[in-house]
Amino acid sequence: MRLTDYTDYSLRVLLYLAVRGSGLSTIQDISDAYGISKNHLMKVVQQLGELGWVETVRGRNGGLRLAEQTNALTVGEIVRATESDFALVGCFPDQHGERRGCVITAQCRLRNTLEAARNAFLAELDRHTIGEVAQPHGPLAALLGLSNVIPITPVASAGGDSASLT
Repeated sequence: MRLTDYTDYSLRVLLYLAVRGSGLSTIQDISDAYGISKNHLMKVVQQLGELGWVETVRGRNGGLRLAEQTNALTVGEIVRATESDFALVGCFPDQHGERRGCVITAQCRLRNTLEAARNAFLAELDRHTIGEVAQPHGPLAALLGLSNVIPITPVASAGGDSASLT
């Protein structure tokens, strides 16, 4: 399977903001970090905001930050929301529920094999959250030019039964 650039950029924006943490970032910051077009990112960020996954702050000192619940989103949920078509072959229904005809459909086993592969692909993506793939923050932050981001790591308390954040 191949994901569209739109989905790729959506995942990159969410990953960047997850690594960035609570501070605000701009579309230009993200564009510079990945070396991708600011214009492409504007449409992506708009949809991520409409989905409630990214909070936007307008104004001179505005920017973007990850919505609180977004770290818990699975990669599969994001891919399903940003990809327009999972019809691997013509006999699969497209995003409008339409199929192209095929003369062997009644006896075709390939369709079931491809459907199982697609489902396995999405199931694997469902096993991982944005918060998980954004770890460890430190090395990712350095690669993204976010050297001023301090990683948050759990520290065992004296009692050993709870953790605090540093």
